[in-house]
Amino acid sequence: MHDTNAHRATQIFAPLTASAVLVNPVGLHARPSVKLTQCAKGFTAKIEIALAADGPWTDAKSPVKVMRVKAPQGATLHFRISGPDGEAALTAMLALVHDGFGEA
Repeated sequence: MHDTNAHRATQIFAPLTASAVLVNPVGLHARPSVKLTQCAKGFTAKIEIALAADGPWTDAKSPVKVMRVKAPQGATLHFRISGPDGEAALTAMLALVHDGFGEA
């Protein structure tokens, strides 16, 4: 008997990485942080952000941790995402940043 769920559990998803420049006037403050975490929580993928390509990495699904990043306008926000819906999650995260979180 073949168990498809067992196969899914053993799948390994290579991390996807990308970056985007924060264009909204006040950077990653409270409101954009909440928008980012709400978007991230809509995916099963592990989503992390950092201000440098080599980290330190922050869980994008934690509003408190995201707000601690304190990224100003013009900073480059790096994403590292892995999971079954990683590509969709990365597309959504980049769109949110490019759109200035609806504030730019």
